[in-house]
Amino acid sequence: MIPAILIAAAMLTPIVYLIIRSSEAGSDIWPLVFRHRTAVIFWNTLKLAAGVSAATILIAVPYAWLTTRTDLPLRRMWDTIAPMPLVIPSYAGTLAIIGAVGPRGLVQGWLEPLGVDRLPSIYGYWGAWATLSLFTYPYVYLSVRAALRGLDPSLEEASRSLQSSSLRTFFQCTLPQLRPAIVSGALLSALYTVSDFGVVTLMRYDAFTRTIYTQYRSAFDRTLAAALGILLVLFALSLVMGEGALRNRGAYHRLGAGSAREPAITRLGRWRWLASGFCALIPLLALGVPIATLIYWVLTGVSTDSQLQVLPRAAMNSVLIGFYTAVVASLAALPVAILAVRYGRFLFSRVIERISYLGYALPGIVIALSFVFLGARYLTPFYQTLPLMIFAMAIRFIPYGVGAARTSLLQISPRLEESSRSLGRSSFVTTLRITVPLAWPGISAGAALVFLSVLKELPITLLLSPTGFDTLATEIWSATDGGAFGRAAVPALALIVISAIPTLLLALRTSRPVATNDDEPRETSSRRRANQDSQVPFSA
Repeated sequence: MIPAILIAAAMLTPIVYLIIRSSEAGSDIWPLVFRHRTAVIFWNTLKLAAGVSAATILIAVPYAWLTTRTDLPLRRMWDTIAPMPLVIPSYAGTLAIIGAVGPRGLVQGWLEPLGVDRLPSIYGYWGAWATLSLFTYPYVYLSVRAALRGLDPSLEEASRSLQSSSLRTFFQCTLPQLRPAIVSGALLSALYTVSDFGVVTLMRYDAFTRTIYTQYRSAFDRTLAAALGILLVLFALSLVMGEGALRNRGAYHRLGAGSAREPAITRLGRWRWLASGFCALIPLLALGVPIATLIYWVLTGVSTDSQLQVLPRAAMNSVLIGFYTAVVASLAALPVAILAVRYGRFLFSRVIERISYLGYALPGIVIALSFVFLGARYLTPFYQTLPLMIFAMAIRFIPYGVGAARTSLLQISPRLEESSRSLGRSSFVTTLRITVPLAWPGISAGAALVFLSVLKELPITLLLSPTGFDTLATEIWSATDGGAFGRAAVPALALIVISAIPTLLLALRTSRPVATNDDEPRETSSRRRANQDSQVPFSA
């Protein structure tokens, strides 16, 4: 409880900054906040978050089901590729998509000999919606895939034994059990959408983050931007509270002894090739188009020698910051997750869990400026140092660790911990020797997501990094801000390669073939159960 309280207090630091900054204007702030322009921005943000969440669910749920429960051709390959869009920074991916299918992009150049002078504009809501949906569906996919692999197949078998069809079994039996995973993944997608700055800026869509950033950059008085930041916090709070209302508090571990078994495979029959086309189309749009565009820019663009000299140092700095932040965020998320799962019936525990999601809901620019304010006034020795930068990064990405650890803890029977306590072990020893090893799959998955997110984080790195501390993200944005797309492609591809390595390793580690009804039994039940317990569910 004590570390969870300290973590919640740290998560509230940016909000305290916003309140202090907004209160400096007194009553003069209200006419500026409650104006028609603010209402339009709020509606734009709400519409974008809802649209992206719905799109990610429609993409990820059938994708996860196809790769875990069917005889889909090349199932393991699609399962490995599905999470890979996480490695692409949203601002770099958006830039590549604009360069490919924008009004004056590569596709338009190829079609120009056919009389196509200009493609339809992709700027605005639809461009931002499509781009964010392609880059955030893995949050829902990873969560749903882990849930599908952890479900007890006996419930589905009971439904089929009562003459229910596969479709009816899915909607009436499987889908309700997936609701917590779907809602958690959709919440992450929605929070990513409302906090994203790069996509909405490049797509010229007026959302809260773009407006706040513009206000910070253009106005000497940042009071209005702080007030808009408070509205964004309230909006994020409503999302988190809505997620809590939709998510039930059921238990998903087995109630009886039983042995772990693989679910039966659904035969796709004549639909298997259509399903394969669906599984190929999504990665093609989310991975193929951006990477192909970046490679084209590298081959045709101009990369200076000075940029190539800076690239190794920037890559090493990105890796170090990602590693340190992943460790700090994972350690901080564990007590919050344990409190939420094991003591979720108490209001205090639920409040702490909700507060833990605030850091990711805030734009990176707001978190960065709050720690600039804190460092300049109260923590002068730590101003523009790596510890303060890592701490700010951890505040922003703790929700990844909380969500991942919570998913694993939900599938761990509390009887194991109770048995340890009954043998004289203390709470701390039980947590260290029983809970943490069993929850390690979720903890490591959350750490991987934090690592990948830190590599792509831009505003916190720009404002809090020490002087001369360059990362791949800052190199990309510097080139993009100057309009040198060819120069931006080199660090962007380097960042994608670095991010792809841990993502690919985790995806390969967690991918395992699903036994079909025709497979011969090769293991005893006890050995199969031991092997399955050693697998790492890559959950969001």
